[in-house]
Amino acid sequence: MHIYKVGGAVRDRLLGRPVSDIDWLVVGASVEEMLAKGYRPVGADFPVFLHPKTGEEYALARTERKSGRGYGGFTFHASPDVTLEEDLIRRDLTINAMAEDEAGTVYDPYNGQQDLDQRLLRHVSPAFAEDPLRVLRVARFAARYAPLGFRVADETLELMRLISASGELQALTAERSWKEIERALMEAQPQVFFQVLRVCGALPELLPELDNDTQGLAALEQAALHEEALHVRWACLLHTLPPASIKAVNQRLKAPRECQELALLTGECLAKAGQAPELPATAVLELLQKFDVYRRPQRFEDFLIACEMTALGEGKSGYPQADYLRGAAAAARAVDVKPLVQAGLTGQALGEALKSERLKALEAYKLG
Repeated sequence: MHIYKVGGAVRDRLLGRPVSDIDWLVVGASVEEMLAKGYRPVGADFPVFLHPKTGEEYALARTERKSGRGYGGFTFHASPDVTLEEDLIRRDLTINAMAEDEAGTVYDPYNGQQDLDQRLLRHVSPAFAEDPLRVLRVARFAARYAPLGFRVADETLELMRLISASGELQALTAERSWKEIERALMEAQPQVFFQVLRVCGALPELLPELDNDTQGLAALEQAALHEEALHVRWACLLHTLPPASIKAVNQRLKAPRECQELALLTGECLAKAGQAPELPATAVLELLQKFDVYRRPQRFEDFLIACEMTALGEGKSGYPQADYLRGAAAAARAVDVKPLVQAGLTGQALGEALKSERLKALEAYKLG
């Protein structure tokens, strides 16, 4: 029984990057032996165990065979006879197919260290083409390691093209696709993820609405540079699409509600926000109420940040409309409802009176 660190922990240590999660691989052990040592079984598809003291996951070495469509169409075989090399060859990229033993010795049967040095994302074996999810994973790694100069190897890109043309990407569930997209959006250069998908022909299959879009990627790049939140990045990416297309993308990928809301509102309101200083008070109030700035001020602030990122993506030096709209929102929120209630107004009459007072406040703000 031999235990190794595998995958990302080895890769990132060799790159000098922080190691957050460690994947452990057990070679030469049976299920019965793991149970006898106090490991607790988890995972229905293949033998994974929790360490009796640390709670970390330990997986038995295994081989796999394609048995159906999609990323889940595999049959796994785990036994004490499966070697380290046999386990590592089923992994996606050479830089993820390295192992390290307890003494710190690195096992690298597929030249992952060489590809680290050459800054290449290269597949381990032709079996790469059996799993469509790997197209998204490689694009995500390209986004993560773009600042270090990594690129996808030509032969791997060709396999990704074959997968994209095969129709296998359609077997991916919305949940799995979104999980990869979400992680990619939070990488250092998320625009690279979509650029790689476009080059290999996957973008027309997964996100055809974005296939010819460059402004969305430019805005997303700015949002990443400014370390904005996920839902802001998603809104930036989709901001050029018509509202109907934004709805379709959101529903197809089952994006989180916060992402859906901000993306749709940004698509609907970006143009009006850009004209805000010239708009009449009635139009500004309508914009503020659409965002419910009285109860959800942060959502409006997130929208303004998305607007700023789109402006920077277009090469502008700033977005002065944001400060104007922040002031307008503050003026509208400053209107006190108490005097109206004390005057005996209720229901619709109270709503109309409050709207009138807010309009006066916005007109005074505009003149000021």
